[in-house]
Amino acid sequence: MPRHNRNAKGLDQLGNLWRISYQPDWMRLVKLSRERLGRRRSSRTLFKNPSRGAEVAPGRSIRTRIAAADGSVDVTVSLEDSKRIVDYIIVGVRDKDEALKFTIMGSLPRRK
Repeated sequence: MPRHNRNAKGLDQLGNLWRISYQPDWMRLVKLSRERLGRRRSSRTLFKNPSRGAEVAPGRSIRTRIAAADGSVDVTVSLEDSKRIVDYIIVGVRDKDEALKFTIMGSLPRRK
């Protein structure tokens, strides 16, 4: 039986605080890439799952929420993965004058 989502926090390249709700037996990490107008793209890992492996098999639904502490961005991703084949999810959003891309990496290996 899948376990409930966990909550975590992370800082981006600019020192902004982000809140992440994640599935402890599926998610490995969340990366944030940003492309500012007239500047190059930069990436940073917002959060890495402290668990080395999944305790139980993940469920059929993938649910992740990423929210900026200042309220400017708040996205929730939920999808059905009945065959459990989803490896990662990319979510693109626009915040003020920049494009943000969240890469949600899954497939946390099963703990032996």
